[in-house]
Formats: sequence, C-alpha cells, structure tokens
Amino acid sequence: MKNYDDIINLPHHVSKKHPQMSIMSRSAQFAPFAALTGYDEAVKETARLTDKRLEIDDGLKNILNNKLQYILENKALQPEITFTYFVYDSKKSGGKYIEKTAVVKKVDLNEKYIMLKDKTKISIDEIINITGDILENISY
Repeated sequence: MKNYDDIINLPHHVSKKHPQMSIMSRSAQFAPFAALTGYDEAVKETARLTDKRLEIDDGLKNILNNKLQYILENKALQPEITFTYFVYDSKKSGGKYIEKTAVVKKVDLNEKYIMLKDKTKISIDEIINITGDILENISY
C-alpha cells in the first residue's frame, strides 16, 4: 500500500445531514482576520496630513479688503470669483486650503462671511487669495 492506493479512487463523501457549503462561505474561512477592529482606519487617520493656517500680513489684508469692496460694488454683474481659504479639520489640528470658484450671493461684513450662490459660506478671516476676471484691471 503506497500512495493511498486503497482510497484514491473512492467517490467523494457528501453528507446527508449537512447542506453543502457555498463557494463564498468556504472562501470566507480564508479571509484575513482583523484582530484589532478599526486599527487600519486609526493608522490612516494618524498618517493623514493637515496644513497649518497661515497668518497674513496687513498689506495682504488691505488688498483682500479692496477686492471684496470691488466685488460688492459690482455684485450686480454676477462675476465668477475664485476664493482660496482655510477650512479647519474636524478630527485633528490644522486643516487644508480650498479653492472655490462661484458667484457671490452675499457679503456680510458684520458677521465677516461671504455666501456663494451654491450656499457655501466662507469666513472672511480665513481667505488668503481672491481672483477673478473682474479683478484683473483694478489697482490696489
């Protein structure tokens, strides 16, 4: 008796009590086991980088204020304006800079925010750049 000669040609056993397992269920037995649930997400979150908020000087603040004033004066033209502004991260310190192009719906100087037509609300204090075709020919 060599090499299992006595059993090699026997038919495959099929249980009469237990139904046959599906291919998906059988393959699930060999799936990797995650001993620490949420560990991968925690590592990814820790590795995710955030930017630091830049402090702008008075000269840039004056330029941005002049641009906002010009936008207010020409709001009826509904020009598309691109704002670059800082958004704080909700999970860790820092955040990221976002560039958004849209038509300005409202500027509230008392509450210090800009409302765009798409309902995006931008804090004036977080803006670091304002560009648009309408702003190209003005002097600051």
